[in-house]
Amino acid sequence: MATKTIGIVGARGHTGAELIKLIARHPGLELAFVSSRELDGQRLADHSDAYEGELTYDNLDPAAVAAAAADVVILALPNGKAAPYVEAIDKAAVATVIVDLSADYRFDERWYYGLPELYRDRWRGEKRISNPGCYATAIQVSIAPVKDLLAAPPVSFGVSGYSGAGTTPSDRNDPEKLRDNLMPYSLTGHMHEKEASRHLGLPVEFMPHVAPHFRGLTVTTNLYLAKPAKREEIVRRFEGRFEKEKLIHVVDEAPWVSQVANRHHLDVGGFAVSTDGRRVVVVATLDNLLKGAATQAMQNVNRALGFDELTAIPL
Repeated sequence: MATKTIGIVGARGHTGAELIKLIARHPGLELAFVSSRELDGQRLADHSDAYEGELTYDNLDPAAVAAAAADVVILALPNGKAAPYVEAIDKAAVATVIVDLSADYRFDERWYYGLPELYRDRWRGEKRISNPGCYATAIQVSIAPVKDLLAAPPVSFGVSGYSGAGTTPSDRNDPEKLRDNLMPYSLTGHMHEKEASRHLGLPVEFMPHVAPHFRGLTVTTNLYLAKPAKREEIVRRFEGRFEKEKLIHVVDEAPWVSQVANRHHLDVGGFAVSTDGRRVVVVATLDNLLKGAATQAMQNVNRALGFDELTAIPL
């Protein structure tokens, strides 16, 4: 298959750096541009050990991104910043595939919501793909296999490393403020609560926190069941749903964040059942920069371009 070109807008961030590593490993992809306001004019190779070549960062406006006519553009921008780029590409380069990593199009029916392991059957060859949120990915995987058994809204308690707060300085990514600390925020109405609720088709309650570690998140979800179930039945549901999925590992014990940091898969396990069989607790962990962002984006890029979904993703 001929080499395809790919550009990244917002390439300076943590996720952009991970995407560059994945693209460098890909036999059928070539970086067309990396756009960053802060790093404009600097050599990419000076910032990424994975990349060899003379490509420099550019500060590209939406028209310039569209004019590049890359086969794929990945938008790795903060929430609320994608629209001008999407409009420019829609007007001047409609054949370009867009994978948006922000929340801007996760509620838009015209865009494919790219969580392959749950919604692969909804894929209709779209060229506008909204990459799911990191927490929303873990929440949905924790709930989907038993969605029909529930008696009440699931409640998810989340803890993420501070890389999830991005590179713009704030309390939530300040290692000094986070030292020996656990910082709760957005305890109702978090974007990923709305996102998981929408795509699962049921209300989810979610309470996020930031911890002092850099990468990786854990979501512990409490599920009340309409009728009693045995642990084996719950485990069988998860194994049956994900047995063919190489990036979702169903494990027996509750997984730890340290076991998925720098890895490309999601672990889901624990499956603790109360003595009356009416309550199950499920734990999911993933690396928020990988399966929660860059790895999932690469799955979506591969599918959109006709490569095997796992090309360039280390298993």
